[in-house]
Amino acid sequence: MGQFLMPSLGADMEAGTLIEWLKSPGDAVSNGDLIAVVETQKGAIEIEAFEDGILEEYLVGIGKKVPVGTPLAIIRTKGEAPVERAVQEKAPKPEPPVPVPAATSPTPEPAPTPAIPLQTDRVRITPAALRLAQSKGIDPRTLGDIGTGPGGALTLADIERANPPSPVNPMDGMRAAIAAAMTRSKAEIPHYYLAHTVDLTAAQTFVDQTNADRPPEARLLLGALYLKAVAKALRKYTEFNGYLTDGQFHPASAINTGMAITIRGGGLVAPAILDAANLNLDDLMTSMRDLAARVRTGRFRATELTDATITVTSLGERGVDQLFGVIYPPQVAIVGIGTPREHPFAVGGAVEERLTTTITLSADHRVSDGHRGALFLRAIDKHLQKPEKL
Repeated sequence: MGQFLMPSLGADMEAGTLIEWLKSPGDAVSNGDLIAVVETQKGAIEIEAFEDGILEEYLVGIGKKVPVGTPLAIIRTKGEAPVERAVQEKAPKPEPPVPVPAATSPTPEPAPTPAIPLQTDRVRITPAALRLAQSKGIDPRTLGDIGTGPGGALTLADIERANPPSPVNPMDGMRAAIAAAMTRSKAEIPHYYLAHTVDLTAAQTFVDQTNADRPPEARLLLGALYLKAVAKALRKYTEFNGYLTDGQFHPASAINTGMAITIRGGGLVAPAILDAANLNLDDLMTSMRDLAARVRTGRFRATELTDATITVTSLGERGVDQLFGVIYPPQVAIVGIGTPREHPFAVGGAVEERLTTTITLSADHRVSDGHRGALFLRAIDKHLQKPEKL
């Protein structure tokens, strides 16, 4: 029998809340099938199976928060006999998201936290989200149609986004998780930093020509070219693509570029575009749009969070020239891209006004050094000068 465990979805996760089962006991499951939805500070995450078999039984009920590594269900592999139910502890039955109860008493008991006024309206909300709402004195019925959980249910992340930062504990929720991961990164990883100015004229011209006859939903953005150029450069500079664990660097066989995305209401995540080096620009652009849309509604997959082998973060049109990222452990590098601007630039012995940006590298000195880092940045530059070959 195999155990389906509460996964670790990053260095900043210690526990998660099960909010939905997507398979029932007796269902066949295959590697990659979605089995459950887990709620974390980053939102509702769809969790995949990593083996083939039969979902034997649930071990954790809906709404229960458990630490990373806790068995959530039993998966019976091919050839194994079914579990003898008589000797098994009966598992809790899954429950749907609980509605906010209707009013039953005109004189509620005093409570240590502000009580939610009870009316006859009903709101779909996960148990964890309801507890958080009650602890913060938030009435879920006042939040409108913002639920991102199953069937539009309000999730923990929805309540956190709706709740302004507390003056008592400003490090709640996702901000606390980000702080923990970045504190660990700065304490454990000896960063070094490089910056390189890149002429984007050829890349922008290619984008303009490609988009000339396309509808808006099919157009390319410079961001797709950035990700592809980074991915192609990583094929040669493999020491920037992988993980450092147990004191050793483990280069990754695939190139999964994490894309930093700001979450509506605060915080950010960096889920991966899987196998980015083997996607053409149109497929890459489609994946970027899909991922950004799902992240901003708080719904994405576990592998998109855990399988990133390097992170790329871009300031887009925010008007800042450069940024030096903090490495997300156990990754060993992060590439930052500033806002493109028109600048005087030397071209063939003359100075011309060109569209440029500054690409930065923050890398782990235990794995690479400035010499290789500089070559990596130059390789990204060279790929961007020939966008038709990306």
